[in-house]
Amino acid sequence: MERMFESLLYASRWVLAPVYIGLSVALFLLGAKFFQEVIHALPLVFSMSESDLVLLVLSLVDMALVGGLLIMVMFSGYENFISQIDVDDTTEKLSWLGKLDAGSLKQKVAASIVAISSIHLLKAFMNATHISNDKLMWFVIIHLTFVVSALGMAYVDRMNKH
Repeated sequence: MERMFESLLYASRWVLAPVYIGLSVALFLLGAKFFQEVIHALPLVFSMSESDLVLLVLSLVDMALVGGLLIMVMFSGYENFISQIDVDDTTEKLSWLGKLDAGSLKQKVAASIVAISSIHLLKAFMNATHISNDKLMWFVIIHLTFVVSALGMAYVDRMNKH
């Protein structure tokens, strides 16, 4: 009975597989939105102000960071919780594949969130004339919360390794 229960429990990890497939669908949607923004901006690029162009580029960088975050979560989550990804030796393999444990993934996700928040904060500051001071203050507070949280997680992880 115990062996059957443990086998069922262990097999239930595959319930997460559709979640990772859903994240890959989200990655495709993000890519479509990225190229929609690029195509939308192409005819306007010479009439855009410099600050509008910088804001557009920051939005594109933001989407690229979110895409990288999705890839990290999909691949390392799948490898950590479901099954090892078997890549043919002739195929190019990501150098970090198989090396991110749950703690490392958590730190990378936190760092990515801080980077994404930094871009949003920079975009807000570049558009500060149209945003109330109270709202800007909350943007800074939220960003600092992400920074302190990331530092706290890194500290706790470092303490656990010792």
